[in-house]
Amino acid sequence: MDMKICQSCGMPMQEEQYGSNKDGSRNDTYCCYCYKDGEFAQNCTMEEMADFCAPFEVEGGRSKTIEEAKEGLMAYFPTLLRWKEKQDA
Repeated sequence: MDMKICQSCGMPMQEEQYGSNKDGSRNDTYCCYCYKDGEFAQNCTMEEMADFCAPFEVEGGRSKTIEEAKEGLMAYFPTLLRWKEKQDA
């Protein structure tokens, strides 16, 4: 089975971490931290999302420093659905 990746923050999701739609159904595009009741939990910019996620990248051992993490996330986020749509708009 393919691991779903949140299309807002890039977090790999287990089924219990899926977001929720307005009708209460599960949303497997975004995680429960980013998407609740059919809307984004944080109305933030891509940069703000990178600031928020960077410490988790360091904590998880994927980056050595916050700066390195932010740089990597800013390169990665434009490939995710939430940010791709913003760039096209």
